Amino acid sequence: MRRKLLWRLRRNPLRRRSDRVETWIVLATWIAALAGGLLAGEAAGAAMEDGLAARRAAVHAVSATLTENADEPPAPAGDGTGGTVQAKVRWTAPDGSVRTGVARVVPGGATGTAVTVWIDRRGDLVRTPLTPAEARLQSALTGLLVAVGTGAVAFGCGWPARLRLDRRRMRDWESEWARVAPSGGRT
Repeated sequence: MRRKLLWRLRRNPLRRRSDRVETWIVLATWIAALAGGLLAGEAAGAAMEDGLAARRAAVHAVSATLTENADEPPAPAGDGTGGTVQAKVRWTAPDGSVRTGVARVVPGGATGTAVTVWIDRRGDLVRTPLTPAEARLQSALTGLLVAVGTGAVAFGCGWPARLRLDRRRMRDWESEWARVAPSGGRT
């Protein structure tokens, strides 16, 4: 088994300089793909999680009142809104002013019903932030995507170098063959 894993590193009198170069290219490509992918994925996931945590800290929930009925949606929506509808609401901003706007609420609420909305420091409506579990999942998926992308870029950079080496080896082989068998192999 060990012999198969290290076949590129074994001594061989027929081994060319291009074979040694290819060995180092393959090794560097794998190291860059694995280590670079892991480091980039970890950094991207941590940055995403920090950003989502900062967003959660910058917004807070307040009680609002529906100023119109929150009608039932006409058909189930597959748009990721979680079965909510848009309705006009009224809330009090941190500076004490009363504001109105359109927010996503649970359908079926009548005018005057209390609902929860999310606002930023200025008192403007914002989307509901992700829960910590949702944020971890999104961060993990982002890290995984970046890791795979970084590995693919590393392999993509190593492939042209190996292709160039293969082309050079084929040219060398053709010139050697022409020198050894000038008649094209016919006897």
